[in-house]
Amino acid sequence: MNNTHFSHAGRSFNLIRYPANHQHKSLQAWDSADELIMSHCDDTLLDDVRLMIFNDDFGALGCWYAHNQPVWISDSWIAHRSLEENLNANGLTCETGDENRVTAPVTALTSVDKLPGVPTTVIMKIPRTLALLEQQLSDLRDCVDANTQIVAAGKVKAVTKSVLALFEKYLGPTTTSLAKKKSRLIFCTPSTPLPKVQASAFPTRWSAKLATGQTISVVNHANVFSRQSLDIGARFMLEHMRVENTDSVIDLGCGNGILGLNALSMAPECRVTFVDESFMALASARQNVSDNFPDQLSQCRFEPSNCLEALLHQPDAQAYTKVLCNPPFHQQNTITDHIAWQMFHDSRELLVTGGHLIVVANRHLDYHVKLKRLFGGVKVLASQQKFVILSAAKR
Repeated sequence: MNNTHFSHAGRSFNLIRYPANHQHKSLQAWDSADELIMSHCDDTLLDDVRLMIFNDDFGALGCWYAHNQPVWISDSWIAHRSLEENLNANGLTCETGDENRVTAPVTALTSVDKLPGVPTTVIMKIPRTLALLEQQLSDLRDCVDANTQIVAAGKVKAVTKSVLALFEKYLGPTTTSLAKKKSRLIFCTPSTPLPKVQASAFPTRWSAKLATGQTISVVNHANVFSRQSLDIGARFMLEHMRVENTDSVIDLGCGNGILGLNALSMAPECRVTFVDESFMALASARQNVSDNFPDQLSQCRFEPSNCLEALLHQPDAQAYTKVLCNPPFHQQNTITDHIAWQMFHDSRELLVTGGHLIVVANRHLDYHVKLKRLFGGVKVLASQQKFVILSAAKR
């Protein structure tokens, strides 16, 4: 049975990790860092607090502080969906806007939105990506003042010297609490004036060569995998892709969109849908199409989604012929294969008969077995010491 009942300081919530039907029974939607934040901040928050919450993995903090009507910032589509479901499930009926984001009682923003107003308190979970933390601290410089209280938390192993140095570099004096339940708090007080720093290092920009020989300029926002060069798996996939002008392609878990960009270079008339659960990834992919293939931008769509869920629920779904995928094997800080498994299921459901799911992955993950079980057959398109490219056809 899934662990969804959260009780702390006399209050109780039912909290899920979205999507609930794929939540592993050993995983829960909160951790000891959330509890540390609650224990500390509940004693210090004023009724008229202007609260910002960053990187709330599955909406536990958003639910806990919903009565404060916080501004809530996350780069994760899954976190946004978790927040909405958990608010509704706990009688905190929420409203959503045109972009399917929560607007009340919590104002949910993405990591590419401009931060509003001056908060009196900032609560932050330390993100897995140090670059995302750096970008968020840089963004906070534009809206905090000397009276803003900043409280961050993370597992002890995440509260490193590098993390503390970033708080001091961008905002000011920083201290930590003692460890409790393997988590630790960070306290930061903005200096007056703020420390002098250079302009944000993000997004980064670098050059890559596609399979056609075309050299493109690649933009990467802070929370996008492989920010400074092509990762080995993607480079291997580029060498073995085959795309026709008649194809309708999905770049699933697109990151900066390199696989979709390669498809546009190989088959200028193909249609490409870029899908990722990171808003920074989609912003990077859109910018990269706009910069390198401006005439083909109208052939492209950019969809925030948990795997292919958003496309499966659209009444006007295209006839997709290829899904290109380099599946992740972690969610937040948890190693898991349930995301890849859902990607494979969704691809099989969405593809036209005769369409192909093409996966590049580390050999040790043994996706060959999973794809054979699901599709009834799988071909090895290419292999090397570390990676393998697999193709499964919908029959």
